[in-house]
Formats: sequence, structure tokens, C-alpha cells
Amino acid sequence: MTALDLNVVQRLVDASLAEDRADLDLTTGSLSKYIDWRQGNAQLAARADGTICGLDFALAAFAALDPDVRFLPEVSDGDHVSAGQTIAVVGGQLDPLLRAERTALNWLQRLSGAATITARAVAAAGTRTRILDTRKTTPGLRAAERYAVRCGGGLNHRDSLASGVLIKDNHIAAVRLAGGTLGDAVRTAIAHVGPATGVEVEVTNLDEAREALDAGAGALLLDNFALDDLSPAVEVARVYNAKTEASGGITIEQIPDIARAGVDFISLGALTHSAPALDIALDIDAG
Repeated sequence: MTALDLNVVQRLVDASLAEDRADLDLTTGSLSKYIDWRQGNAQLAARADGTICGLDFALAAFAALDPDVRFLPEVSDGDHVSAGQTIAVVGGQLDPLLRAERTALNWLQRLSGAATITARAVAAAGTRTRILDTRKTTPGLRAAERYAVRCGGGLNHRDSLASGVLIKDNHIAAVRLAGGTLGDAVRTAIAHVGPATGVEVEVTNLDEAREALDAGAGALLLDNFALDDLSPAVEVARVYNAKTEASGGITIEQIPDIARAGVDFISLGALTHSAPALDIALDIDAG
């Protein structure tokens, strides 16, 4: 699993702390006579079963306000936890701990949520079919959300529009408006990027699949295919040594049947755009 650049983590956390005005926390500031310079410990604990992701974000949030903070994780990103399990112990000055609490939890809960739903999808897909994310990410947070997918055992699709060729329905529609065909779109793209760059094409039926493969496509995005049509499309693609990816509003419950049809990949936008946050709490030891 490729780790996330800590410079990216720090930049995102700093922006989050600034957004929350952690420097002007009225509640914590109003209790300064009890809190200032007092040391304490707190537990980060899971309140639901799930897969953890975002420990570096939580540490960065606390350390940004207290460079001497003690952050002792009891699990690693990608680990499964059970409800009630301690994720990390945090120790240091109570004032910065309270100011950073929400930022640390926001990152940990949301990234763990994406990792958790990804892990569920990966388990449902079995050992052959791999789970992919999509570019349906929160603007500005793609690197973090895609890291969460990796923590859950999934793979990343294109990181950006510059990462590969994926000819989708609107590209094909634009080419047809100019008098071209789906096959023309594939051949033109291959000629433009060269043989070293794979070309994937979104198709909606077997005729389009054959046209794309005849034109040289190396992979098919089988968009909203009926379950009974997936296996024939996979068989056609195998003749051309092409990969297949199923997509289009797929739910976790549908994954086992789709995987049994033989596709190489299943992509789900829901991994990043609809993942519910994992319930995680921070509790200060009251003594």
C-alpha cells in the first residue's frame, strides 16, 4: 500500500485547523484557568466495527498545536477494529488537545469510513476481481480519499485526466457529432498517445464492445450492463486479451454476482462520494 505524502497531510490538516479557527476557540479559551498548562491523556476509540485510516492526519492535527504531544497508536492504517477498541492514546497539554479534537476526528472518521466501505467491497468481490475507486472525489481531497481506498484493500483508477485514456459516452457523442464513430475515436486516441498508453472505452452493449476492441481498445468499461450481458462481454474481451471493468451504480450487495461474471475490475464511486463516517470518539481521562 503506497503511503500518503506527509506534506500533503500537513497541508490539509493546517487548512482544516484554520477553517475551524482552532486559534480562537472561545470555549477552551474561556476555561483557561482550569486548562492552561495542565497535562492530560485521552483515548481515541472506535464506537463501531471498521477499517482504520487517517492516523497521520490525527497526529498532525494534535502536533500542529502541541509539538510535544504524545501520540501512541495501538493499530495501523488498514487494520480492522471492533467497537470499543482503542485506536490510539494521546497525551499532552489539554488546551491544544481540545482545540484540535474535532479536526483530528473529522479526518479519522471520514477516511476510516471510506476504508471501511472499501474493505466490505473487496471482501464481497472475492479473490479474482479487484475493486477500483473513481474520480468522484471531494474537490481538493482526492489524495486523502484515494489513500483511504488503498487502506481498505482497493485499487486507484486514474489519478487525474492526465493519467490515462478513458473514452466515455460524451467523448463518443462529441466524435459522432463531427461525423466519426466509436471506432474512429479509439483509433484516433491510440494514434495520439502511442502504443505504450492503454486506451479504455466505455461501452453500453456487445456491439459497441466489439467495435471498440476491433479498433484496438485494451480495456472495456462495461457501463450499466445487465448481469446476463456481462459474461458474454467478458468472453469477447478475452479473445482480444483486453481487460473488463464493470461500473454504474453498483452496490455492495451486487458485487458477488458481478464478480462471478468474470470481470477483472468493479469500480464504485460510492467508495469516495458516499462513504458514511466511521464512529470514532476521543475521551479525556478524567482521573
